[in-house]
Amino acid sequence: MAKEQHIPHALTQDETDAFRDRIATVDEKGKRKWVYAHKTKGKLFNIRTWVSLGFFALFFALPFFQYKGRPLFLFNIPEAKFILFGRVFWPQDFFIFGITMITGIVFIILFTAAFGRLFCGWVCPQTIFMEMLFRKIEFAIEGDAPAQRLLDKGPWNRDKIVKKTAKHFVFFLLSFIVSNFFLAYIIGVDELLKIIREPAAEHIGGLSSIIIFSGVFYGVFSYFREQACTVVCPYGRLQGVLLDRNSMIVAYDYKRGEPRGKFRKQKAAEPAPVLGDCIDCFQCVKVCPTGIDIRNGTQMECVGCTSCIDACNKMMDATGRERGLIRYASENGIAERKKLQFTGRMKFYTILLVVLTGLLTALLVSRKDVDGTIMRAGGMLYQERGTDSVSNLYNIRIINKTVHDVSLSLKLENMPGSIIEAEGKNIMVKREGQGKGSFFIVLPRDIIEARKTKLKIGVYEGDHKITTLGTNFMGPAAR
Repeated sequence: MAKEQHIPHALTQDETDAFRDRIATVDEKGKRKWVYAHKTKGKLFNIRTWVSLGFFALFFALPFFQYKGRPLFLFNIPEAKFILFGRVFWPQDFFIFGITMITGIVFIILFTAAFGRLFCGWVCPQTIFMEMLFRKIEFAIEGDAPAQRLLDKGPWNRDKIVKKTAKHFVFFLLSFIVSNFFLAYIIGVDELLKIIREPAAEHIGGLSSIIIFSGVFYGVFSYFREQACTVVCPYGRLQGVLLDRNSMIVAYDYKRGEPRGKFRKQKAAEPAPVLGDCIDCFQCVKVCPTGIDIRNGTQMECVGCTSCIDACNKMMDATGRERGLIRYASENGIAERKKLQFTGRMKFYTILLVVLTGLLTALLVSRKDVDGTIMRAGGMLYQERGTDSVSNLYNIRIINKTVHDVSLSLKLENMPGSIIEAEGKNIMVKREGQGKGSFFIVLPRDIIEARKTKLKIGVYEGDHKITTLGTNFMGPAAR
């Protein structure tokens, strides 16, 4: 008599979607469930490891790179000074940041619509630091997930105290190192070295920042962990409006995998079981750093790290089944056996992104290293100079974005007339600083044809013309 095959019962829709009532790391009572992610091995994990090594090399090396006497990147928010690829940006360049933000938003929409959370799983700093640094250290000190679980549930004996103390000491030390490099992106390496070398009393603010950053990083990587992705980061929640059925996601092929059933070797006389390829081993769940079951479909918590793909492929190899039960695919690709397609929406986003990127590039290339504004002195009308000339008083503000001091003079470009500096000397502007001055523009009365005349004023350093500024000249109405 043939042995009865066990086929899993069909779940109701409410049972199937029950996992969506709360995030995977919170139980029914609202208490957090700690994720003990197992070690990951496989082809994709090896590639991610090389990508993470490249990320670490860039993160720790970029603060030391300089271009034309400036750091390559600097984001000095307190002083509103930003350096990108060696070029300084001030609050006056805010419109460029506006274009940059719009371009970034469109890029996120396009990239997510096409490739899902590829960024999160492969190059997001949170994922790389957590999975490729801190978790590996945790494995080295406390062992794999089962050993960690036993250690946490066990009594506070000597072994537990030594391991926990060692782990948290290393975690805080790494957080301290990361915070120093993070601060280098804000204040620059030179200022950071001053904080390190000079007396602490002279750099209370800098030391406080390092301590605060160290505490934040330590808290995130030792305790908060995947909650940074599932609770704080808004990107997961944006998936609901950014993804469609043609977006690339880490997907479980339910057409091939269902119904699930435990794997066991079949005897020659036994009929083949009526089951799918999923052997319900839960390896994909055990390796997930956010604690989800990818077989439930697309979920907010999934960061696209591909650990479940490697784990599933390993089990498929062990049971003689075809790889790819969990793979990069789209919902339509799974349901209708379709390949990933470049949809009309994606094409539109691509065109818009190219236009915005071109505009941003043009703004960056054409941006001037020395710029300024000229305004007529407030509350003053024109001044009569004898019977044949009229003058206006102006204030000028110059921004010097270069790494050397400049001495500037002004020349009237499009009108016969003269410029008389109020202080009788050139305008001096220090490196990466701002300067100001006052001057008169004198025009012959007979060339003034309207109440308001547009003027162009050249700004020169010696004989070299740096830029041209515009302003208006107020005079008497033509007779």
